[in-house]
Amino acid sequence: MTNPVRILVVEDHHVVRQGLVALIKTVEDMRVVGEACDGRQAVELFRQHQPDITIMDLRLPKMTGVEAITEIRHDFPAARIIVLTTYDGDEDIYRALQAGARGYLLKDMSGDDLMDAIRTVHAGRSRIPPAVAQRLADRLGGPDLTTRELEVLKLIVSGKSNKEIGRDLFISEATVKTHINSLLSKLGVSDRTQAATTALQRGIVHLN
Repeated sequence: MTNPVRILVVEDHHVVRQGLVALIKTVEDMRVVGEACDGRQAVELFRQHQPDITIMDLRLPKMTGVEAITEIRHDFPAARIIVLTTYDGDEDIYRALQAGARGYLLKDMSGDDLMDAIRTVHAGRSRIPPAVAQRLADRLGGPDLTTRELEVLKLIVSGKSNKEIGRDLFISEATVKTHINSLLSKLGVSDRTQAATTALQRGIVHLN
């Protein structure tokens, strides 16, 4: 077999990673050149092997998938990276594609679909399933949260009161309320509980 597609697999769950590697090994025109279990190792192995395709999870130790994609693409703008994740929130999708991912796949897809996506991205095209594309379109149609509103939202999700948020961010309680009113409007919700739920569902905030 000449010139197989050289693939780096980035996945922190050992069983899932081994399953992906075993699946790829059954395909004649593909070869795994590296396996990474965290974002930092992904960047190091990419520099070492410069694979044709990188399959990248989003939730990784040491460095997130988006951070790893950003760093890899900074040094290697032509890098072709496919996100393979369980997270289908519109913010997750938006951040990954903004960072430079060429594909965004969910882990419930079939092995054949994954192989097809690898070949599609290797050929220079993007691969985004219709359901994922729709979530991205929904995300692009809404207003962005400011950096401060995002900080406030993360603290709301963590269960902090307005007073505690103000103390943590060194702002007044009145200013906290202003930020909350603004982010509630942008998220299209009416209270803090709905804001927290929406933030988690959309992938704007993740629980550690």
